[in-house]
Formats: sequence, structure tokens, C-alpha cells
Amino acid sequence: MVTQFFNTHETEEPVVVDNSPSVEEFIGAIAEIARQQGSENDLYASVIIAQAVLESEHGQSGLGSAPNNNLFGMKGSYQNNSVTLETSEDDGSGNMTRVMAAFRKYPSYEASIQDYVKLMRNGVSWNKNFYAGVFKSNTKSYADATKFLTGSYATDSQYNEKLNAVIAKYALQQYDSPVKDKKTITVADGDSLMHIAEAHNVKVTSIKQWNQLRSDRLEAGQQLNIYKY
Repeated sequence: MVTQFFNTHETEEPVVVDNSPSVEEFIGAIAEIARQQGSENDLYASVIIAQAVLESEHGQSGLGSAPNNNLFGMKGSYQNNSVTLETSEDDGSGNMTRVMAAFRKYPSYEASIQDYVKLMRNGVSWNKNFYAGVFKSNTKSYADATKFLTGSYATDSQYNEKLNAVIAKYALQQYDSPVKDKKTITVADGDSLMHIAEAHNVKVTSIKQWNQLRSDRLEAGQQLNIYKY
């Protein structure tokens, strides 16, 4: 968030300019990676993306942002790289304490997602099928997968509700299907995201994701990608 000052006749009034990435911009940066990884590993891309949004504060948390790129709060080290940060842990009786812990440090978002997928597919040391409850083949919908993650991946009793809300708000279920068509359109003078979304029967949030847009502002002549799943 950057505050810029512009001169007025008598006083200076701050004009707030938000330079932080939008949630849609973050989703657009990881959506195709998640879609491919989900498709190849019997996982819901929608759940992968929603967890990344929630766990990393859409890439803006200290752990989720560069140079750490840890989108899922995974502890330990990755290829001998880690970062030590303060975190809250439950002592088993519902009491939260602040401790220092080592978290995996990744060279990229893609590496973080691939490592998360490896955890889902390979489970933990004492049970390789620990996360089998999130597989597409073992569930009827992404809601079954988010429910399974509640209590297994996160102790938050409302974890699935939070994930489901993110999936619904940003129409993430589209990434659980393969891309059927892609076209590029040119923004005409006077066009708006709402007008373009209605014309192509898609959601505004989807257009912002596909094009990693930070705001709703468009310019004539601007190129936009439109997908069909």
C-alpha cells in the first residue's frame, strides 16, 4: 500500500494507491500449475488454489511471499533450504503458544505446489494413504475433499467452510476441468469487465484471474484471454 501526496490549493490530501496484488492476480499466477498438477495426480485444483489463497494470504504473508514462496505453511526444509519464523502451536489442550519453527523455503510457487501435491499423494511417514480422502477418485466433489482436510491438514474446525467460501467466491471449480477453448479478444473503447463477462458468459473474477489483473480498469486496445472449461 503506497500513499501518494498531490498538491491542492491550500492543503495536501493523501490519495491512497493500492499497489498490492489482487487475489485474482495471485490465483492467475498459480491456476494453470494447480490445474495441471491436479489433473495428473487425481486432486482438485480448486482445493489446491483455495488452500494456497488461505494459507499464504494470497501470496502476501511473510512465509508465502518471495523469497520463501511457501504457499501451504509446510514445515521442515526443501532441498536443504528453510526459513525460521515465529508461529502459534496448540499444546494439545487448546492453549496456543508462540514458538520458533523451521519452514520450507522454495525457489518458486511451482515448486511449492509440486511439494504439496507430493505430500497429498505420498502421505506421511507412518501412513502413505493419510491424505487419500482428498483424491477425486475417493470423493464426489471438492466439498468432500475440504471436509477431509479439516482435522487432518488443519486443526481449524471451520477450515472446510473457509476453503469452500474461497472456491465459490472465485469460481475455482472451473480449474477442476481441462481447458476446452481459449481465445484472445481486444478491448473496445468503453468496454468494461462486466460487459465482456456477460458477452462471453463468464465471470468477472475469472477474467481477472486469466489475465492477472490487479483492478477492474481496462484500456481500449488491451488484449484479454478468455477461456472455456
